[in-house]
Amino acid sequence: MANEITVPLLPCGSIDEIAGFYRMLGFEVAYRQQRPNPYIAMRREDLQLHFFGMPDFDPEQSYGSCLVCVRDTGELYREFADGMRATHGKLLVSGIPRMTRPRKRKNADNLSGFSLVDPGGNWIRIYQAQESSDSGTRTGTGTGTGRLGKALQSAVVLGDSHGDHRQAARILDSALARDDDAVSTVDLVEALVYRAELAITLRDGETADTLLARVRAIILDGTLRERLAEDLDTAAELERVRDTER
Repeated sequence: MANEITVPLLPCGSIDEIAGFYRMLGFEVAYRQQRPNPYIAMRREDLQLHFFGMPDFDPEQSYGSCLVCVRDTGELYREFADGMRATHGKLLVSGIPRMTRPRKRKNADNLSGFSLVDPGGNWIRIYQAQESSDSGTRTGTGTGTGRLGKALQSAVVLGDSHGDHRQAARILDSALARDDDAVSTVDLVEALVYRAELAITLRDGETADTLLARVRAIILDGTLRERLAEDLDTAAELERVRDTER
């Protein structure tokens, strides 16, 4: 057979909270019930996610997760980000719910991916479909081959795939602390920006401010600015997040 459809069924504490979160991202309610048990189906074009409510559910303890393969992770990320900014005035990068940005993952054949952690603590892991992976879309950090670039790749796996933000931060702190003249400017900027994002996720605003100041102090020519455009945009976004937290 072909053209099968699989729809994930995920836990949550409140289907009302789930509905509000996914509406912000452009979903609509396809089905809803309260009895005999809370249940809601959310749909965004061909993407469907279903949820069941559980009393006293703790999203911090959730193991809910699913994979979603899409044609263009960058496009979907931008649409989700626009929805977050329209509702909250910023991206949600810490706590629950939150969203990571598209990055290539060495544990996923180097395909681009980003994650949503919804109000139920479910990890919606969005990856670029294999058939569209050569489309030429720039997809974030973790592509360097030097020492710092490899450390960044490992940190992304731990932080964005496994949610171990503290260990990801330790890896980058160790790599950034080394005095290495061979480190490329591209790897340095990418590592600093991701470490700043981790700091905000860990609610360490002082460290985030220090790292973002280091990014601003790096002198970049036109070619490097173009190559690092997405990372510099992310740094600017993180600055706005910090402004709202002060």
